[in-house]
Amino acid sequence: MIKEMLRSTVGWPAGTNALDIDSITSSGEYRTEHDSIGEKEVPMDAYFGVQSLRAAENFRITGLSTHPEMINCLAHIKKAAAIVNAELGYLDKSISEAIVTACDEILKGRFREHFIVDPIQGGAGTSLNMNANEVIANRAIEILGGNKGDYSIVHPNDHVNLSQSTNDVIPTAGKMTAIRLMMQLTVQLSCLDLAFSKKAGEFNHVIKMGRTQMQDAVPIRLGQEFRAYSDSIKRCIARIKKAVDELRPVNIGGTAIGTGINADKEYLDRIVSVLNEISGLELRQANDLIDSTQNLDPFVAASGAVKTCAVALSKIASDLRLMSSGPKAGFGEIKLPSMQNGSSIMPGKVNPVIPEVVNQVAFNVIGNDTTITLAAEAGQLELNAFEPIVFYNLFQSIDTLGYAAETFVDNCVSGIEANEERCRELVENSVGIVTVLAPYTGYERAADIAKKALETGRPVREVIAEEGIMESDELDRILDPFSMTEPTCIKE
Repeated sequence: MIKEMLRSTVGWPAGTNALDIDSITSSGEYRTEHDSIGEKEVPMDAYFGVQSLRAAENFRITGLSTHPEMINCLAHIKKAAAIVNAELGYLDKSISEAIVTACDEILKGRFREHFIVDPIQGGAGTSLNMNANEVIANRAIEILGGNKGDYSIVHPNDHVNLSQSTNDVIPTAGKMTAIRLMMQLTVQLSCLDLAFSKKAGEFNHVIKMGRTQMQDAVPIRLGQEFRAYSDSIKRCIARIKKAVDELRPVNIGGTAIGTGINADKEYLDRIVSVLNEISGLELRQANDLIDSTQNLDPFVAASGAVKTCAVALSKIASDLRLMSSGPKAGFGEIKLPSMQNGSSIMPGKVNPVIPEVVNQVAFNVIGNDTTITLAAEAGQLELNAFEPIVFYNLFQSIDTLGYAAETFVDNCVSGIEANEERCRELVENSVGIVTVLAPYTGYERAADIAKKALETGRPVREVIAEEGIMESDELDRILDPFSMTEPTCIKE
């Protein structure tokens, strides 16, 4: 009965990070648990309890389970709370030790399949908090020699959730998770920065036409373009690190609405330092716990930094697609690594699939940022009920942008080659180089030369020579492509 109910109700798609129902119900036995709603059968082998099971039935949204790093952060918080509560005499030492051991096991990767609540859920994260409380309580019960479900030994609320509320646990865990993911993102982006920097040096001698409004402008070095890409990524990294600092103040200890109800003052004084010792993060207790409980603007700032980076990467990806277009009928200035067949009907076609996937990740990140913005704005009075959708979208944005940066480096940027002959050809046949003549001939005369070159299809150099505007030696000096890519003294 329970197995069939779980299959039909939860309905996770195959292959997702979700509940393995067969393994949990393998004994075929069930226990009866109750909550304020009533009684319910729970698989005997399950570490989750009745509240987690109800949530799994109610929230069939994404088909996914909680982000693994969020589970780790919840375990860190529950461990820290158990330690502080025992130190203050509010929790029996044996129960505290069992909770700590259960949390340590979770941090080693155990019991992940028992976190069954969908990441998008109603209740401001209560279901996820209770899922953690129940898994930890049932494992602690086993450690103390009892049977899962015997909450007279270790209770999910009275012991595991002691001195806590969903409303300080979930925001704190969300900030901790975002910090860890964003710091990993900075590592991934640093690799991309390095890849662009290396290409900037490799391509520094390659002269090509710069373009504005998709029209020929003036010459530029390919290395200069790649150096600009590198600088853009450096700014992204700096913004993300600044956003991480905004996430460090946490409201743990504020309990329900930030007033600290049901938490000892000494607990409030100790919890963040213990949490830092356990997690290795440099968290700070928020100056105003009520503000930190009500408002999600630090997550909006974090999302904004990630979105800005996505915009930068997408622009770069689009540039690479343009410069590699062709290979014969387009710009053809660079060659991207050939990664896979590009068509089921056109033999030999190769598409710029890596820049394309970077574009798509960026589009999704931008959409996620809009969702996060709306959810943060929708909070009311003392709490924002929409943290789950904020975390789901933010974590997805950070993860996918990081993975996009990795494949960008490994499967595209590191293998880019310059088509030097094509670049030189386009420069020599472009009328854009007449810009450099303007200080010598005047703007209107230079414009006439450009017009004549376009009408006749002849190179600018030929038109100038034919009209006897300047000596060949001077023309060679002025039209030197490399000199056009840097500030130049035009005085004799």
